[in-house]
Amino acid sequence: MLEVKQVSKLYENQRGVHGIDFSMTRGEIVGFLGPNGAGKTTTMRMITGYLNPTHGSISIDGLSMADHPKKARQKIGYLPETPPLYPEMSVRSYLQFIADLRGIPVKEQKHRIGEVIDRLGLQGRERQIMRSLSKGYKQRMGLAQAILHNPDLLILDEPTSGLDPKQIIEIRQLIRELGENHTVLLSTHILPEINTLCNRVLIINQGRIVMDGHPDRLGQSMGETFEVSLEVKGPREAVLAELRSLPQIASVKPLADVTAAAEPAAEPPAALQPPPLEHGAPEPGVGAGAQEPADAMPAAWLAKPSTVAEPTVRVLVSATDRADIREAIFYRMAELRYPILAMQKESLSLEDIFLKLTTNEAIDPEASAAGGGDPASDVSVPGTNAIDKEVDPHA
Repeated sequence: MLEVKQVSKLYENQRGVHGIDFSMTRGEIVGFLGPNGAGKTTTMRMITGYLNPTHGSISIDGLSMADHPKKARQKIGYLPETPPLYPEMSVRSYLQFIADLRGIPVKEQKHRIGEVIDRLGLQGRERQIMRSLSKGYKQRMGLAQAILHNPDLLILDEPTSGLDPKQIIEIRQLIRELGENHTVLLSTHILPEINTLCNRVLIINQGRIVMDGHPDRLGQSMGETFEVSLEVKGPREAVLAELRSLPQIASVKPLADVTAAAEPAAEPPAALQPPPLEHGAPEPGVGAGAQEPADAMPAAWLAKPSTVAEPTVRVLVSATDRADIREAIFYRMAELRYPILAMQKESLSLEDIFLKLTTNEAIDPEASAAGGGDPASDVSVPGTNAIDKEVDPHA
């Protein structure tokens, strides 16, 4: 659906993008991440045809943006960071205006406008002037103009910015539904939103794609060791020795050993507690003729159970070759009858990966001094060629 091949945008005194190369298929929802100034907006503007690349090519559903710009743009819906609204227009008149611009047939316009109003919760506001809308509703109007013509490719720049929690949930659900039949490129600074919505993530830094993969597998693609935190009930030394004996395990690091907290014994019910003694009355079982009371407390309450702690062992286990070792651990501990109380795969969060890729990057001084004036990262990206550092005076 979308092919971006070796695209660069070079400026004389500003940061640009260099050798951007990726493709997207129908039905994908791809998150586009990067720090401020990394090149996200520039890339999205080139994809939508607002900017012409200095080098490289962009095609939408097989249509080249350079050779067939009008037809290619008809397949794109774009929500920029600041929605393109006319404050003096009403909600319905603005959508009617967008429908005319998009070339939607007149006989279909009423249906499409009504459908978009319903999907984005704009009912009852059709006659409202957009200047009086809240920021959240203005964001909805921006999304409405992007999807009105039912595009094949949606480019969304911060689509949930300014929305309240309920609206965010609704917009995210709408994006999921759109992703079933459309291709969505989603730029956001809300990293949990990537995990919630996207089946793929692109990370850009200093004008280059530095990571491309599934959110759940980014750590593995960065060479992260497969690690498991484990809590096992059993003798400490025996558990450690058995884990270290498994060939799939490279290291076992004991964490703080824990002891199961013993709960205090419950007090007997009030109905079973002996009645208070009257002043001068003999204690039960004392004196002649004393007998065991019929409603005596059960022996279970008289002999409180022992609160002996159950020791457990907590360890961090690393695999030898980044393979999943959880199954081997489970069967070995089950064979020895050492119950596993907790097992969790440890991995870098998306936040950790983002910070690792976008901070403390080395800067190439030659690239900084070159015509684009744009510092280039030393991160190696498979499939990209050397940067053409000449500035196109016609860019």
